[in-house]
Amino acid sequence: MQFKDYYATLGVEPGADEAELKTAYRRLARKYHPDVSKAADAEERFKAVNEAYEALRDPQKRAAYDQLRARGYRPGDEVQRPHGGFGGPGGVDFEEIFAGGDGGGFSDFFEELFGRRRGFGGGPGPGAQAPRGDTRAKLAVPLEAVYHGNSVRIAVNGRSLDVNVPRGIRPGQVIRLRGQGTHGDLLLEVEYAAHPQFEVDGGNVIHVLTVAPWEAALGATVNAPTLGGPVELRIPAGSEAGRRLRLRGRGLPGTRGAAPGDQIVELEVLAPKAQTDAQREAYQALQAAFGESWRA
Repeated sequence: MQFKDYYATLGVEPGADEAELKTAYRRLARKYHPDVSKAADAEERFKAVNEAYEALRDPQKRAAYDQLRARGYRPGDEVQRPHGGFGGPGGVDFEEIFAGGDGGGFSDFFEELFGRRRGFGGGPGPGAQAPRGDTRAKLAVPLEAVYHGNSVRIAVNGRSLDVNVPRGIRPGQVIRLRGQGTHGDLLLEVEYAAHPQFEVDGGNVIHVLTVAPWEAALGATVNAPTLGGPVELRIPAGSEAGRRLRLRGRGLPGTRGAAPGDQIVELEVLAPKAQTDAQREAYQALQAAFGESWRA
C-alpha cells in the first residue's frame, strides 16, 4: 500500500481551510472531467482529485490522514498497517460504503486508511465474538441518484447489492436493507458524494458557471448544466463576477409534498488567454477603449 499526498493532489497547503479545499477541488475537477478534458490521463487524474477531496473535506477523515502523514511518509512510500489499524482517537469509527459513479473507485490506500471494507470481509477473526444486532454504515450517494431516484450498487460480504435511493433523500436519513447485515439488517446512513459541478445547500443546488468578459458585459444565452440535464440560461447584460441567477425548481426534489429546491448559478468571469495575434490585438483594443477608467 503506497502513501498518497492528498494535499499535493489538490495543490493546497496542509493548513488549507474548507473554502480553499473546495475551490481547488472545483477547479481541478472541471479541468480533468472526462467529458471536458482530452488528455489521455484525464480520467485517472479526475479520480485522484475526487479521492483527495473526499479524504480532506471530512474533518474525521482529515484528522486520521494528517495523523498518518505526520509520520513523515512521502508519495510512493510503502505504508504498513499498524496493529489495531489506523483508526484510534479522532479516526473513522464505523465502516463506510461508497456508491458507484464519482464517489467510488478509490485506491487501496484510501480503503485501508478509512476502513471502507471493514465489517464486510467475511466475519470476525479467530476468537472474536460475533457482533449482535444491526450493522450500520454510511452510503455516499451521487447527486444524480438523489435527483432521479436511481439505484446504486454496493459490495457486501463479497456480494453486489442494488440499493434503491428514494428520490430527494436527505443526508442523515437511513436506508434499511433487511437481513443484509452481519447479524441483522444493514442500515445505510445517507451522505452526498462530492460532485465536481454542484454543491448542495438544503434543497438548493449551487453551480459556479464560468463566462467570458464579453458575455457578462453584453449579455448572452449559454448552456448551464443541471442535475436534470443542460438548460439555456440568459446572462443579463452588465453582470459581474459573483452574481447569482436562479433556476426555479431545478434543485433537489422535495420530500413529503414539499416543493423542489432551486439551482443557484453563480457567475465566475474568466478572461481567456490570448493565443493568437488577432486575440492580442482584441485585448489591446479593449485596453485602449477602457483605459484606467474602469477601475473607478
